[in-house]
Amino acid sequence: MTNMPNLPGAPQRAPVSPWKSRAQWIWSEYSVVVAFAAIVLIASLADTHFASVNNVTNILRQVSIIGIISLGMTMVMLSGGIDLSVGAVLALLGALSVSVLNATQSVWLALLAALLAGAGVGALNGLMVTKGKIPSFIATLGMMASARSIVLYFAQGGSLSGKAEGYTAIANTEWFGLAVPVYIFLLMTVLVYVLMHKTRFGRYVYAIGSNEKAALLSAIRVNRVKLGVYMLCSVFVAVSAIIESSRLNSISSASSGISYELDAIAAVIIGGTRMSGGRGKVIGTFFGVLILGVLNNMLNLMNISPYLQGLVKGLIIIAAVLLQKKEPQ
Repeated sequence: MTNMPNLPGAPQRAPVSPWKSRAQWIWSEYSVVVAFAAIVLIASLADTHFASVNNVTNILRQVSIIGIISLGMTMVMLSGGIDLSVGAVLALLGALSVSVLNATQSVWLALLAALLAGAGVGALNGLMVTKGKIPSFIATLGMMASARSIVLYFAQGGSLSGKAEGYTAIANTEWFGLAVPVYIFLLMTVLVYVLMHKTRFGRYVYAIGSNEKAALLSAIRVNRVKLGVYMLCSVFVAVSAIIESSRLNSISSASSGISYELDAIAAVIIGGTRMSGGRGKVIGTFFGVLILGVLNNMLNLMNISPYLQGLVKGLIIIAAVLLQKKEPQ
């Protein structure tokens, strides 16, 4: 089919170069991958130790906990919401897991308790947002303060340590040179990718994030989908809580999970998910997590003060949002 000529008097449109259009599409879809490759290249040139096998496996181990949380945060943000409670809830669920472990000497009961409690916390967040009509920012902010207060009271501001064998093996066992948490992170990335991009539930999440009123008029059960999203997010936090408490065989009521919500949100935004919801990709979050991990590692190798790492993250978030605003429509 040939292009129709411009009508007389109609505004003339400059032809778009197919090369320029292709470049814009590649940048829009794969900018986070390009950014990751560039950062890895710079880090490799800046320090010869960066590309060593031990350092790479160490980066993957370090990002696995935040990575799992970020996957749950991606689903929430795609639906147009946000969850600020993930860090405090991690500390609470980790303390619960260790407490059940000590009381029953059963690793399986400890895992089950953390997962069920995570689903319960997520359901409470979802009900506040859907039935209570409370903005997700406020609802999860309240949950963050409540969860941190509960775990501080329960542990008297200190730490809880596990007293049963086998629990530490969850996070400290290695298969083929990689720690088990890395495999869990990769597996959950695949599962969330399939859920969000290959199922009806995922399509509904995108639809709600794009236009909640239109989704409601399309007979989508908006409240049920949003409830499911918040429950999944908190279950993912429970998995991260199990890994963190298993890695150290303890959980700190005061420091565990501190600023994890900021790291998760940063990874999701860097990965291209929009704060308003409805647009973003799970694979983008995956590379966003890796970018944060590489940056933290590079700053440590360069002996840059840890107090400045927050500044770097903040600048990256701002730059990512600015680039999203300039994406071609």
